[in-house]
Amino acid sequence: MKLGIVGLPNVGKSTLFNSLTKAGAESANYPFCTIDPNVGIVPVPDERLKVLTDLYQSEKTVPAVIEFVDIAGLVKGASKGEGLGNQFLSNIREVDAIVHVVRCFEDSNIIHVDGSINPLRDIETINLELIFSDLEILERRISKVARGAKNDKALAKELDLLERLKSHLEDGKMAKTFVTEDEDELVWLAEYNLLTYKPVIYAANVDEDSLADDGESNEFVQQVRAFAKEENSEVFVICAQIEQEIAELDDAEKTEFLEALGLTESGLEKLIRASYRILGLISYLTAGPKETRAWTITAGTKAPQAAGKIHSDFERGFIRAEIVTYDNLIECGSYNAAKEKGLVRSEGKEYVVQDGDVVLFRFNV
Repeated sequence: MKLGIVGLPNVGKSTLFNSLTKAGAESANYPFCTIDPNVGIVPVPDERLKVLTDLYQSEKTVPAVIEFVDIAGLVKGASKGEGLGNQFLSNIREVDAIVHVVRCFEDSNIIHVDGSINPLRDIETINLELIFSDLEILERRISKVARGAKNDKALAKELDLLERLKSHLEDGKMAKTFVTEDEDELVWLAEYNLLTYKPVIYAANVDEDSLADDGESNEFVQQVRAFAKEENSEVFVICAQIEQEIAELDDAEKTEFLEALGLTESGLEKLIRASYRILGLISYLTAGPKETRAWTITAGTKAPQAAGKIHSDFERGFIRAEIVTYDNLIECGSYNAAKEKGLVRSEGKEYVVQDGDVVLFRFNV
């Protein structure tokens, strides 16, 4: 899973990136501190992996990972060259979802590029820049497709879609609100890799006081939540400064620190849950003496395709999947004990893998 972090300058983007990835991206109180994109890979916290590693005495543990890409802050007029321009958006075209950091705190010591705190205005500024960037992509595609559309029905159909989509964006609307049920058009829409077609998770960056009640008493957070609800986006509340402090602690200290703040999970854990929800992802597990590992798949994936995540041979030569739920396995204390109780199932090609399934694939090529 790959997530791109966007936002205005000085909203806490790079501070958040640093705390999530411990990558040490430069973070300072002046606009355009980030020029080259910062990339960091983060393991997905999953307590089940440690338990399975101990149970199987695995030599290594391999968690699922998320790749974060942090780009330079955008300002109004970036598409026309304001600030550092919008060329950095090309660095996040390949991401699965966008994390949009929005400033929801007052602090006279930290400059806001527009002079005041207004999260909805800030969101609109970024969204317009994403739209302008997508329009450039569409215009290039239209130019290419138009040349052959006169003599090719498929290209003529695609050209019609492109022109309708361009008009939709020119009205200030995001590509994800463009409605079509035509299967060809849905395939093309996915292929264009438009930024405004990607799912969005809003990171409401608050002060420490607002963190304790998850932003319930923060009017800026409430505005962001209302906006996100209308467009079916996710929101999570974070204090980038606190996250940076958490990032320096070991697991025991982290738990103690979170408890002292009245919190049960870190911002990274909130973000991961939001990412899995909005992208419809789950994790299944494999375990053995050599390694215990989490594999991320889309909810609804059938057993052969889930096996293909491990290796294409597993999918090609799929015979069956032997499955025990994580809870049943831990309750029984061993795979053999679960098998004796009839809790290990043999599933075929139509089985839909569930979150927390511990799977052993049988295959032959």
